[in-house]
Amino acid sequence: MGAAGSKLEKALGDQFPEGERYFGFENFGNTCYCNSVLQISSQKKKTGVIAPKRFVQRLRKQNELFRSYMHQDAHEFLNFLLNELVDILEKEDQAAKNDEETSPPSEKVANGPKNCLANGAKKEPLVTWVHKNFQGILTNETRCLQCETVTARDETFFDLSLDIEQNSSITSCLKNFSSTETLNAEDKFFCDKCCSLQEAQKRMKIKKPPHILVIHLKRFKYIEQLGRYKKLSYRVVFPLELKLSDTVEEADIEYSLFAVVVHVGSGPNHGHYVSLVKSHNHWLFFDDENVEMIDESAIQTFFGSSQEYSSNTDHGYILFYESISNKN
Repeated sequence: MGAAGSKLEKALGDQFPEGERYFGFENFGNTCYCNSVLQISSQKKKTGVIAPKRFVQRLRKQNELFRSYMHQDAHEFLNFLLNELVDILEKEDQAAKNDEETSPPSEKVANGPKNCLANGAKKEPLVTWVHKNFQGILTNETRCLQCETVTARDETFFDLSLDIEQNSSITSCLKNFSSTETLNAEDKFFCDKCCSLQEAQKRMKIKKPPHILVIHLKRFKYIEQLGRYKKLSYRVVFPLELKLSDTVEEADIEYSLFAVVVHVGSGPNHGHYVSLVKSHNHWLFFDDENVEMIDESAIQTFFGSSQEYSSNTDHGYILFYESISNKN
């Protein structure tokens, strides 16, 4: 990407952010699902091309899902990547603790009793940078319509997968995600207080919003009549500034869009992935080894198609929002 890299550096000129690196990735046969999610910042040069061959080899070795050269899912890769990072960090932390336990007595005294818990109490789970940045907490509330007792169950998440509709927005998708559902007939809820099956109302809310909110738009839907998955090219508007209100338990939370993974293609089994990334008020377009600047106004071209049949096949698929209120 010599020429393209030089072109990008020339376009940014004196505005090239200090310490930033903008690199393209070589494609090793349908590895765009991986390239669209990753970006590397530890290179000496400001721009260029990286061949992530060893990374892809390890990825295929550890997960058979990515071993074939068929079209892969960027969302599945992102989920695998985040969970694998947590596993690696937890193993490294445990190995470090094991080293401390087997170290000579003098070293143990020097380290102090910070890792020792009395009465066999459980140690707190490790909170990694993945948890700090991406993890949020959902609460699933179920209200018994007979006795009004509310049963709440919490679960953690790294991303939210949202059902989409034609000519909708992220805000409306989030409202549907948190809408109240009535459980009746065969879906009645077993109430512990009533000790019987009862009609109930169920609702999902965000109890603790993450610092980085990752939203996955469910663009691939299984159509029973067709016996296969179909890509939904629906127009779904994703704003540059997003406010969570109805979805969150407490106060309004504001987020700012900083990255989008785009699926290019008309179907789920073929196509391409590119990404849009905001860096220091500039928007960049990453397409494997090619990186270039784009205007902020160009983002709306990736909302989707307002008509069922359209020549536009470039649609926002994974959205990355950063909390404005918690931003350092």
